[in-house]
Amino acid sequence: MSGAYVIHALRSAVVPRGGAFAGFRVDDLGAAVVTALLAQAGIAPDQVDEVICANALGEGGNPARRIALAAGLPDQVAGLTTDRQCAGGLDALLLARALVMSGMAQVVLAGGVESHSRRPERRMPGAEAPYLQAPFTPWPERDPEMSVAAAALAERLGISRDRQDAWAVESHRKARQADLSAESVPVAGITQDPFARDLTPAIASRAKVLSGSITAANTAVAADGAAFVLVVSAQIAALFPAACRLSGVTLGGVPWEPGTAPIAAIRAALGDRRPEVAEVMEAYAVQAIACVDGAGLDPATVNIGGGALARGHPIGASGAVLAVRLFHQMGQAQLGVAAIAAAGGIGTALVLER
Repeated sequence: MSGAYVIHALRSAVVPRGGAFAGFRVDDLGAAVVTALLAQAGIAPDQVDEVICANALGEGGNPARRIALAAGLPDQVAGLTTDRQCAGGLDALLLARALVMSGMAQVVLAGGVESHSRRPERRMPGAEAPYLQAPFTPWPERDPEMSVAAAALAERLGISRDRQDAWAVESHRKARQADLSAESVPVAGITQDPFARDLTPAIASRAKVLSGSITAANTAVAADGAAFVLVVSAQIAALFPAACRLSGVTLGGVPWEPGTAPIAAIRAALGDRRPEVAEVMEAYAVQAIACVDGAGLDPATVNIGGGALARGHPIGASGAVLAVRLFHQMGQAQLGVAAIAAAGGIGTALVLER
C-alpha cells in the first residue's frame, strides 16, 4: 500500500439557517464531529498531526485552530483554515492527502464547517449595506450573482424548469428514505437532515422564481453544519479494512459559469474509469444536471441518498459532507467520486478507491 487513505468520516446534520443550530458557533459544530470521529475510529488525540478546515462565511480567527482546541487535541496541532468557497470542503481533503503523501503528516483531520446563521452581516467596518456576495472575478460585469449564473447555464444548455424541478423532487424523495445513522453525529439531538420533505411537482411549480428557471424549489437553502474525515498514511490505513485510497483534482474553468467547472475535474480525476457511486453537489438542480450529463455519469449512481437540495448548503462544509456521504455509500463499490462547483469557475472532483 502507498498513498493517502480515508479510514472514517462523520458529519453533523445539515440544518437550514436560523434553525436548531443557529446558536452554535463553528467551534461547537466542528468539535462535536471531530471528537466523535476520533472516538469511533480509535485514533487518540495525540496521534493527530493537523486539522484542515474549510470555512467561507465566518468572522476569521482560524476556525481550524479553535476546533482543534475545543476537541481536546494537543496544543501543537496548529490548525489550518482554508477558503475556496463551495469547493473548500473537498479541497481540505486534497490538502490533507498532500501532507500525508509528502511525509509531513501521518494523521490529518480534514473537512469543513459553516454557520450561515452566524455569518457577519457586514465584513467591512462602516459598510452601509449587508455583505451578500464576495467578488469572484476582477470584472464586475462578468461576475454574476449565483442564481443569475445558474439561469444562464440552464438557458444555454436547454435544461428546462420542469427537469430541474423533477431533479429536486427526486432529491427530497431519496433523502427522506436515507438512513444516516452511520454517518451522522448527534448535535442538539438531531441526526437526520430536517429540511427533506415531501416536495411534489405541484409544490415546486408554485415556488418563488429567483432568476429565469431558477426557483426556491430547485435551489439549495443556506444552512449550518460540519463534516470531517480522517486522512492517514498507508501504514495506519492497513489497520482499517474499510479504508479507501484518496485522490482528486481541482481545476479552474470559465469564471462566470461555475456550474460546469466540475466536468473537467471529474474527467481528469477518473480518466476512463466508471464510478459505481457518485455524490454531486446540488447547489442548483441545473448545476447537478449539467455536471452529470457533461461528465457522462450514470444518474442511477448519483446522490442515491438525496443531495443538497434536500439538505441545504453549508458552503464551507458542503464538499466535506459529500465526502462523508461518499465514504459511507461505498459499500462493496470499488470506485466512487464526489464533485462540487465553486464560485469563480472552480471545480473539484475527489475519488475514493477500495
